[in-house]
Order: sequence, then C-alpha cells, then structure tokens
Amino acid sequence: MATNAAAQADTFPKLLIRNAELFGSRPAMRHKDLGIWQTWTWREQLEIVRAYAVGLHRLGLKRGETIAIVGANRPKLYWSVMAAQMIGAIPVPVYADAVAEELAFVLSHAEVRFAAVEDQEQVDKIMSVMERLPKLEQMVYDERRGLRDYDHSHLRAIDEVIADGRKALADDPAVGKWLDTEIAVGQGSDPSIILYTSGTTGQSKGVVLTGERSIAAAADTVAFDHLNENDVSLAYLPLAWVGDHYLNYAQGLVAGFCIACPENTDTAMADLREIGPTFYFAPPRTLELLLTRVMIRMEDAGFLKRKMFHFFIGVARKYGERILNKQPVPFTGRLLYAIGDVLVYGPLKNVLGFSRVRTAYTAGEAIGPDLFAFYRSIGLNLKQLYGQTEAFLYLTAQPDGQIHSDTVGPPCPHVDLRIAENGEVQFKSPGMFTGYFHDEAKTQEALTSDGYVKTGDAGFFDEKTGHLKIIDRAKDVGKLTDGTLFPPKYIENKLKFFPNIREAVAYGDGRDYVAVMLNIDLTAVGSWAERNKVVYASYQELAGHSQVYDMIEKHVAEVNRDLAKDKVMAGAQIKRFLILHKELDADDGELTRTQKVRRGFIAERYAPLITALYDGSTEADIATEVTFEDGRKGVIKARVKIRDMKTKPAAGAMEQAA
Repeated sequence: MATNAAAQADTFPKLLIRNAELFGSRPAMRHKDLGIWQTWTWREQLEIVRAYAVGLHRLGLKRGETIAIVGANRPKLYWSVMAAQMIGAIPVPVYADAVAEELAFVLSHAEVRFAAVEDQEQVDKIMSVMERLPKLEQMVYDERRGLRDYDHSHLRAIDEVIADGRKALADDPAVGKWLDTEIAVGQGSDPSIILYTSGTTGQSKGVVLTGERSIAAAADTVAFDHLNENDVSLAYLPLAWVGDHYLNYAQGLVAGFCIACPENTDTAMADLREIGPTFYFAPPRTLELLLTRVMIRMEDAGFLKRKMFHFFIGVARKYGERILNKQPVPFTGRLLYAIGDVLVYGPLKNVLGFSRVRTAYTAGEAIGPDLFAFYRSIGLNLKQLYGQTEAFLYLTAQPDGQIHSDTVGPPCPHVDLRIAENGEVQFKSPGMFTGYFHDEAKTQEALTSDGYVKTGDAGFFDEKTGHLKIIDRAKDVGKLTDGTLFPPKYIENKLKFFPNIREAVAYGDGRDYVAVMLNIDLTAVGSWAERNKVVYASYQELAGHSQVYDMIEKHVAEVNRDLAKDKVMAGAQIKRFLILHKELDADDGELTRTQKVRRGFIAERYAPLITALYDGSTEADIATEVTFEDGRKGVIKARVKIRDMKTKPAAGAMEQAA
C-alpha cells in the first residue's frame, strides 16, 4: 500500500498526509529522551507538522526560501524538514559537528533566513559568525537548556512555534484551509531539499533535489528490499548526509516505517540493541569499530569462551555464507552452524543489536572482504550499494542471493549506468539532481553532452556477474614510474581491514614506489598495549612506540603478500610507511564530515613527511596545527619514524622460479 501511496504523491507533505490516512495509529517516529522511548504515530506526527508549518509561516518563512537544519537526529529537526516542505520552503541540513567556518559557508551560500537548531552549542556557533550571515533573521531551537538568558528577539523554542501554530489553526478555520492549499499547490518539480556534498575534492556544493524524483527513487528501492510499514530503522546517520535523507526520511515516508532516534550519538549503539531495527545501514568504519570491540572483549574473556568463540567463527566462515544464500550444506555443517547460532552467533547479534535485521547495507567506502564475510557468516544479511548525492543515493545495490564482496551490485531499477572510455562511471537515475545551487558552471561540468552525470569514480562491470566494480576516484588512479597501476584507495582499504589501523593514505603516482602514512586505532592498539604491558601517556607516544611499529609492520607485510598474488598490483607493494603523530580529523580539514580522506589537503599539510618517505630519511620532524573541541588552535610537534619494507616476488615470478 505504501508504494501505491508514493506513486500518487509527488511531494513529501502529500505523502505524509497519505501515511496518516493509511497508517494513522502505527508508530512513525520514536526518540529516547532521558532514558525513556517516546513514540508518535503517523496521525500525531501530521498534526504536529501542520502546526509547526503554520508557526514557521507566522514567523515569516515563505515559499522558495531556505531554512538551515543544524543538529543531530531528533524528531523536532526531522519535523523542521517536513514543516518547511509543507509550506514550500527548502530545508538545508548542516552537519552537527561542523565548525563555525563550515557552518558559515553553507548558511551564507544557501542564503538562509531561518535556522532550526538542536541546542545551545549550535546557537552559539551560528552567533559567532553572524556578521557573515546578513540574511539570517530567526533561529528556532529544540533543547532549551542553557538558553534561558539569551536575547530571544530573534530566537524561539520550537515548542513555542508549534504551540503558536496550533492556536492559530484552532482559532481560525481559514488557517487550515490556507495550509491545505499550500500543500496542494506544491509541485513535485519544486526543490525539496538542498544537500551539500562532503567536499572531498574542494568546496562543498549544494545539490538540489526535487520531491517527485526523490520519491520515485525511494519507491524503487523500497520495492527492491520489500520494506513496509512494519519495519524499523535507527536514525543515527548525520542529517546532512544524503544517506540519512534517503534511507530514513525518504524510504520511511514511502514505506511507512518507523524512524527511531537515539538519545545521543554516544548512546546510539546501546539504543540500537534496545530498538532492534529490521532495516539497518552502517559505513564500513562503523562495522570495523563494532568488530574491533568484539575482538577486544574476546581477548579479555576466559580460555574456554575464547576457544568456543574462535571455533564457531571458523564454522561460520566455512558454512555461514552458503546457509544465508540457501545453498546446499552437508548435514554436519548445518548441525554445527545451528549449535554455533545458539552459543555464539545469536548472542553476538543480540549484543550488537542485529537480532531483528532483515536487510543491512554498507557503503561510502570499500569494505574489506574478510570484514564483509564475517558479518554475513554469522547470519546478517549485509549487502553493498553504490551511490552519490547527485543521484539521490542508490545507483547499484546487491540483490538477495547475489552477494559478492568485490562488487557493489547491478544497476538499480530504472538506473541507466555506463562506463565512459576513460573508465569513469556515468549515470542517469530516477532521483537525479536538478543542479548545484547557484552554480551553473559546476552543474554543466558535472554533466556530459547527452545528459549523464559524471561520478568521478573509475569502475567496470564484472564479466562473470554483470555487477559493478569500483576501483577508485578516477582522478586518484595513477601509475608508478615503471607503469604499474596505482589505485590508492584499493591499497588503503586493504590496510584498514586490520583493526589496529584506523586510517591510511597511500602515495605513489609518478613516483618509484608506494609509501603510506597510517593512523593507528587508539582503542584496539590501546587494548593491545595494556595486555603487553606497553606504557604510554598519549596517542602520539603510542603511535611512535617501536613495538607498535613492529606490529604494524606485520600488517603491511601481509598486505604486500596479498598484492604480490595479483600480477597487475604486484608492483604496487608498499616499500615505506610511517605512523602519524596525530589522528586525522575533520575539524582540522583532513577528513570530510563523512570521514573521507581529503588527499590533496593532507599532501600539502604533511609535505615534509611525504618528502622524507621518498628521500631515504629514517625519521622526519613535523609541526601540525590542530583544532581543539572548544575551537582553540594549537600545535603538535613530533619526530616521526619511517620504516622500510621488503617486497614480495610477483605471483608469476614465483611460478617461474619454481
């Protein structure tokens, strides 16, 4: 029924009304507040959003104007998006952890007059850059704490705005009729939202998406994964990321399922266990973190528990994938797996919050095949998708039963995907953007002459499966001086499979060999240090410890052994590496807000270290500016060690030698 509703509704407000009629008493939104789960039905949500929309209009928000949404996943911020769309305004979500400079850029570029924010922190950030935001007139906020003594001439609580709208609707029937007209005149071709890109390769761009295209795209994938009003999703992804707006907001409205908001980002994993979602998304980094925590806890467990865990994980690796795909498995294998499910897999999924998950996705970065296989082997239906903000996410997705760790699936329904002569993936899709906000030049640059969107990613279709394989960003794929192919992300992802390695940045294009800069994972390596009586006082001290270098060297050697097996990649083995003295940080501009490496920026900032990696130095001095949580700046100085690696003979060379 939900998909039929979506087909008849070309804007999200119309879809919200339809859902209130179809699923009136079913839960639409949940939020854990002060340890208690609060629930709103579709009918209650519609009533709140109508009142909120009237309240915003009475404050002065008009059709076609933009309103910033700044904060974490909270019902009132989702309702801010809905209410703005209801009166034809355009929401512009901004990352909650964006520093004031980033916030100022988006709010200024999007020409916002209004901002709906979470709490005092976001109010303070915006106030600190008000001189750069001459068009901003009003802020409304969710959390009252700390704001009582602020000047409220241009600041109001969202609850007050909703109450004002409720009173207006109750006092004058004409207000309700006016709102109904506003919803009815809204067209599917109107801008529905502006989502800013992560800015991996430069300044963020505002991607303009329409309601009808967004709903069409979401309807296709809701049908693809059989999502319905009985499903539940945990909304913990950043509001400003296309993934949240698609996976939770758009699909939730199309399918009619319930969105559950965690109490805060720190409790998200605990709340995941409590809510027991049936539909789940996690980037590879989150899945790596969860597995790292599991492995650390198992190292601290008793001897018998450790033995039992590792034995049944071995059983899962042997039979789990085949059982999940409903393939033939010997009776003994099925019996052992069933015992393992009772003793290990079931309890493990329960601890992680995955007991009820029917469909789970990962995307954003390539996932290590072993990590991917681990989750699938214990019975989690984890799949991969590939998408972009400009496509309104999905371009490809893996159908149930057609799962390959090295592909991202075939094109989604109604998606036209092609590979250009230079290897770049290009597309046309139902959710395709209409352009970049106030940037016609960039819009034309992103399109081909026949209307396809350039993804900037290099890939190809696998001959055996017909599924898409993504190699790297097209502009990042290079060659060593001897002509060996150099895809940095491919190498980096192999390194990041190891729980001890949190981040990796590889260099080699136009050079004689590959060298990498690494970040260790403080949780994993810290646990190892405790077990091995390695004393340290800071991340910097642990990262520079000789025993840590010895451990990381073994991981790099294993990656080299793996690369040596591939004739094409054997020449791209890592010859030198170093461990950075600080963690790469989005606040320092080294990562995007979606945790993607800003390769060019890092190359400039750490130029002395890159020089040392290629001039034979065994160590190098570096001074790096850092941004603290309160916005203050500081400098970290260090002498970073560099270690050489032995490379392995290529597979063909070994065969000839034999």
